[in-house]
Amino acid sequence: MADAEGDGQRVDPAEALARAIAALASGDAGAAVLAASDACHAAPGDKRAHYAYGQAWLAAGDAGRAGQAFAAAVQLDPTWADAWVNYGVARYREGSVEDAKRAMRHALRHDPSHAGATANLGAFLRLTGDVDAAEALLRATLARAPDNVAARLNLVADLLQQERPADALKLLRAQRLPAHNAAALRHWRLQEALALLHLGRPAEARGVLAALDAQGPMPPSVAPLRHWRGVLLAMAEGDVAGAARMAATMAAALEAMGPDAVAEHRIMGHYDLAKFWSGLGAHDRAFAHWSAGHALLRPTQPFSRAEHAAFVDACIEAFSADRLSAGPRAGNDDRTPVFIVGMPRSGTTLCEQILSAHRDVHGAGERAALAQAFHALGGGEDAAAARRIAALDAATLDAAAAAYLSALRALSPGRARVVDKMPGNYAYLGLVGLLMPAARIIQCVRDPRDIGLSIFTFRFHGHHPYAHDLGDLGWTIAQQLRLMAHWTAVLPGRVLTVRLSDWVEDFDATLASVLDHIGLPPDPACARFHEQERRVRTVSHAQVRQPVNARGLGRWRAYAEPLAPLIAELEAGGALDGWERPEAD
Repeated sequence: MADAEGDGQRVDPAEALARAIAALASGDAGAAVLAASDACHAAPGDKRAHYAYGQAWLAAGDAGRAGQAFAAAVQLDPTWADAWVNYGVARYREGSVEDAKRAMRHALRHDPSHAGATANLGAFLRLTGDVDAAEALLRATLARAPDNVAARLNLVADLLQQERPADALKLLRAQRLPAHNAAALRHWRLQEALALLHLGRPAEARGVLAALDAQGPMPPSVAPLRHWRGVLLAMAEGDVAGAARMAATMAAALEAMGPDAVAEHRIMGHYDLAKFWSGLGAHDRAFAHWSAGHALLRPTQPFSRAEHAAFVDACIEAFSADRLSAGPRAGNDDRTPVFIVGMPRSGTTLCEQILSAHRDVHGAGERAALAQAFHALGGGEDAAAARRIAALDAATLDAAAAAYLSALRALSPGRARVVDKMPGNYAYLGLVGLLMPAARIIQCVRDPRDIGLSIFTFRFHGHHPYAHDLGDLGWTIAQQLRLMAHWTAVLPGRVLTVRLSDWVEDFDATLASVLDHIGLPPDPACARFHEQERRVRTVSHAQVRQPVNARGLGRWRAYAEPLAPLIAELEAGGALDGWERPEAD
């Protein structure tokens, strides 16, 4: 027995813990917080008390205090997988996805078969851009435990995000409905209906939604998901007015989701509504929802202009023309690697899709290998890392190049060229110049205003902190162009610049120029790039399955007014030089 803090009353910690658990079961978060607090004060060394305190604060909607309580629990028992999982959930709700991933990995270290940890880690990997790892983890989990409903639903969410509704539906229908779990059954039917709608089967989707509605009132935390399926169903049935009414209802529901809502559901709700209103030409309503989505993401991905500018300045200073031509470099002359770089939404996926149709080319997609090599050799990804890499000797560079090229060639043995189209590799081209002196680089460019709008209108997974403020976005695009101008100057003959409009205006001449740059003969298959069956994992996957068209060019004009902060930064950074400016009124 011990005294509870502040009132001098002796409290039985077991009784206080029992009260907390009972209050949680009845949905009384306030009473649970008070009872669990009593238990913690009465028995500060009892891990169960701190765990219950964390659960109570989660139920009360305070993820910060919940995280502190779960942290106390794992300090008392570092092997407690459930506590690690809940600590990760709390950190995710606070906006720290990386901490959440680490917590799930701690849980799996102590309990490799923990259902919640594997399901959550799969979801968090997707949110941070590691789609392949997420799918591999979740499929491996289901192979071991096919009844892991959370893992199945998270994999379905991944597949739907990649616009693979047939695969998602197959995965759902491979297992019986989780009738014993009302919340899981609700999500199951929500995802089944969404897959059917994407497959153009609205009548079946209507039946699934009817079964969903028969379960009872929709909790506020998931109500917007139900409304979104209603929007899509109305559009599929030609009821545009009904879809607009449902969209307005959904917007109100987003504001009432409450503390139990999954953060990503609220974020994606805004992006979904923005896409809907944009499709109807309601530009102001669309932009308001894009802005709301970014406002939710901004606190989780802080951006520092000073740090980014310092990195760009260090690259320009450290990787000079003299350093890249006369200093120590790796001794290979391997022309296998081709790097396609640029800002996201600048045409990098299209360029890779065209080249990957060539008989001598393997399109490797967006690889993290170059960024990982930069981090390993430089000890980070900041200005100091750039200077350390520029100071490396030839032996170190030879070893790093051999490892990189060996892994690259293994992706498609015998192919003359392997394309790495990670757009952000533009930051590491100094390292490319040192490791692979014969590698060719293709810089994709597009009207910076179109790039800015397109980035702002997509929910990018991974780390894109610059994207959540229009001013920061315009400034970053200008900095990227400044750095690329440097690389083009100090790597003469290595960088070819291709405008997205070049493919539209003269596809054949542009293709000939690109193939000549990377040293390959013509291949008629390149003109039929959109017929390829290869999987594309970027947000451009739908566009590259169509012939080249001009639909995305000049789209920024419809949003010129709300894009003013972005355009001002582009102007200030000289990023609009050479691009058409609208005539003054």
